[in-house]
Amino acid sequence: GDKVVLVDPDLVPILEPLASQFESVKHFIIMTDDQNFTTTLPSAHNYEDLISSASNTYSPVDSDEGAPAGLCYTSATTGRPKGVIYSHRGIVLHSMMEAQADTIGFRERDVVLPVVPMFHANCWGVPYSSAMVGANLVLTGIRPDPEAICRLFESEKVTLSLGVPTIWVGILDYLERSGNTHDFTSLREIASGGSAVPISLIEAYREKLGVNMVQAYGMTEATPVISYNRRTSKLDGITEREKLQLAGTQGAMVPGLEMRLVDDGGNDLPWDGEQRGELLFKGPWIADSYYNDPRSVDTFIDGWYHSGDIASVDPNGYIQIGDRVKDMVKSGGEWISSVDLETAIIAHPDVLEAAVVAIPHERWGERPLACVVPKSDAQGKLKKGEVLDFIRDRFASWWMPDDVVFIDEIPKTSVGKFDKKVLRDRYQTYEPNA
Repeated sequence: GDKVVLVDPDLVPILEPLASQFESVKHFIIMTDDQNFTTTLPSAHNYEDLISSASNTYSPVDSDEGAPAGLCYTSATTGRPKGVIYSHRGIVLHSMMEAQADTIGFRERDVVLPVVPMFHANCWGVPYSSAMVGANLVLTGIRPDPEAICRLFESEKVTLSLGVPTIWVGILDYLERSGNTHDFTSLREIASGGSAVPISLIEAYREKLGVNMVQAYGMTEATPVISYNRRTSKLDGITEREKLQLAGTQGAMVPGLEMRLVDDGGNDLPWDGEQRGELLFKGPWIADSYYNDPRSVDTFIDGWYHSGDIASVDPNGYIQIGDRVKDMVKSGGEWISSVDLETAIIAHPDVLEAAVVAIPHERWGERPLACVVPKSDAQGKLKKGEVLDFIRDRFASWWMPDDVVFIDEIPKTSVGKFDKKVLRDRYQTYEPNA
């Protein structure tokens, strides 16, 4: 069949000067209903025009279930992007898993709003799972801001939304700064993943907005869902504080996958909630290689995907991510989790965002540096000592950041994750203040 490129109108000016290099592309489909939209792209078509002129007859295509159905690239928070191919079989099984009651639980009566780019980890499988169960799917449009998202919650009566923590932090900040109110009563759940969700954020959504925020864990290589934080009936009797602490974990592995926790030597570690090691996975929707990438041999070993995530697993199977291997700070031969420090700092009432990175140290090898974005009304007022004092009783002295730098914004990848490699490069020669 013909090879086509589907493109949003705002990206057309970027694509136009490159079009002559795409020799294999036969058509460009512009994702718009604007009849007056013009472009110099050759053989360009309006998406809505194509849909309206299409036949209502569906002709199934006979294809191998193991054949490639799509390809996404990792978000490259620690290095260059890697391509992951998804098979038809993997997507179907992943969609069936996401529709199970004790995972995300997509259902026919849902109105689903993914605040997730289509290219980010298969859009978390949302378009496929929504279509499978017959749910209504609401798309945000081009570069939605927090106010636009809140308006969509109201106007479309959204029941389920999904996105990375920076989206939900931004919405809270917008509501606090603007004083505007929106109706969130239709929302049964927000699924947040892509990076660790601070307990303070889960608590804020529950107390301020009456919205249940659930933490999910996954990666591009897993289509992407690995675990979802549903509390099992066995744990119903724990205290409210314990329930909140449990909500701060990445949850238990979803059905259909296998998981190991291993040390540096590849030896299995106990699931005691204390010992930390690397998480390994395999299953029908876990990739077995990267697309044309020699790094595959270091990641996919003896049938297991080596995630690079350092975590502990408690006796009930709940995963607590400590850090990415490349984001850990190794100080004096001991590991310090940047994620643990970040989630503690973000709980400060005057902090909007925080990222912790390693900076070189002559004696200790590396030391943690906290990069903090104050909330708008605390800019120029929040002091380093206040941030450090806020977290001091939670960490050993040698875990404490050597310094705090206040910045306007944490650099982010195209999918909204913190881009720590930019911060590491920026502060490579930084010397902490005494």
